[in-house]
Amino acid sequence: MEDIDNIEEDEFGFSRNYFLAKELGGSSKRSARKLSDINLVDEQELRETAFNIETKHEKEISELMNEYKTMYPKWVFELRCGFGLLMYGFGSKKGLLEDFASSSLTEYSVVVINGYLPSVNLKQVLLAIAELLSEQLKSRRRSSVSLAKGQEAFPSRSVDDILSFLHGSQSEDKDCFICVVVHNIDGPALRDPESQQTLAQLASCSHIRIIASIDHVNAPLLWDKKMVHKQFNWLWHHVPTFAPYKVEGVFFPLVLAQGSTAQTAKTAAIVLQSLTPNAQNVFKILADYQLSHTDEDGMPTEDLYSASRERFFVSSQVTLNSHLTEFKDHELVKTKRNSDGQECLNIPLSSDALRQLLLDLSQ
Repeated sequence: MEDIDNIEEDEFGFSRNYFLAKELGGSSKRSARKLSDINLVDEQELRETAFNIETKHEKEISELMNEYKTMYPKWVFELRCGFGLLMYGFGSKKGLLEDFASSSLTEYSVVVINGYLPSVNLKQVLLAIAELLSEQLKSRRRSSVSLAKGQEAFPSRSVDDILSFLHGSQSEDKDCFICVVVHNIDGPALRDPESQQTLAQLASCSHIRIIASIDHVNAPLLWDKKMVHKQFNWLWHHVPTFAPYKVEGVFFPLVLAQGSTAQTAKTAAIVLQSLTPNAQNVFKILADYQLSHTDEDGMPTEDLYSASRERFFVSSQVTLNSHLTEFKDHELVKTKRNSDGQECLNIPLSSDALRQLLLDLSQ
């Protein structure tokens, strides 16, 4: 009985002290300090510090990734059965999806969409997919005449026309499909209803398989029942990687950093290191040209294509255009016309920053 009385007395004392503290706190003077008075850190310095934070639990994360790798054959089987794969869970899934694509999807053509970018040109993506599918069907059917005409007309077609072509293309080979890897299908550039409808229509094509990741807690609200079960046809996989969002986070402002609109060499290096080696080499050609021709408006696109083709970094204009689209989406390259009316490519970095960028890429 005494114990109960002691407990009640303790609870009463706690409550009394709580309200007394609130009353005293409300009568005290408020601080005149403002959030704007805080001496914020330079953004580049803060990003470098965040990037160099030592990863913890590396052994456990490595074991987790090896466990996911044992599921690759199952994921390929699910794709062959006509399903789309949706990866969710804490941590960046970019490395996991890229490893899955490079190791288990070598028999298929793979197109990558970086949904975490500030802007994504879906029409360019659809053009690349349509041209890839056209080439595949042409090689399988051995009838190049009718397909060649359609392929030449792709750039002038609308999004609806390209989707109609993708839906209308038929093949008896059920393994003839293109895998579309979408990093952050719930990213800022893809959250609008129009983009999601376009992706859903793309996913419903018989020759397309979607492998996507999501990170936003409200991502499932992007789709209705038809999109989930009939168009995307998702199979959900919980694959927390606990990996930092190093690449994805580059495009989001840091709360504790000073605002900066300039593209820094370090940020550009991080972005370029996430691209393919051929894309990096094409960028290096452009950078070397800009450093040696500082008085010009930029490198003409035709000259970049010739130089890249001579070094076997690209095989066609379509390949170069896909690299340039990535550069523009990442805001690494800008275009403008010179006095002769030629389209020129320019990297929006100072010469010193450009040299530092090339040095970072060579390490």
